[in-house]
Amino acid sequence: MVFTENSGIVKVWVSLVLNGTYTLDQVPELFNLKEVVTQVVNSMK
Repeated sequence: MVFTENSGIVKVWVSLVLNGTYTLDQVPELFNLKEVVTQVVNSMK
């Protein structure tokens, strides 16, 4: 399975990180989830 920036789980984790509920280090290493969430969050800075 491969996640993209449009995947629902990616959007949820991005919002959780941006709201401060979780940090990028706490995103699970599930397939490429952590990598995509990190890219999206970093692109928003």
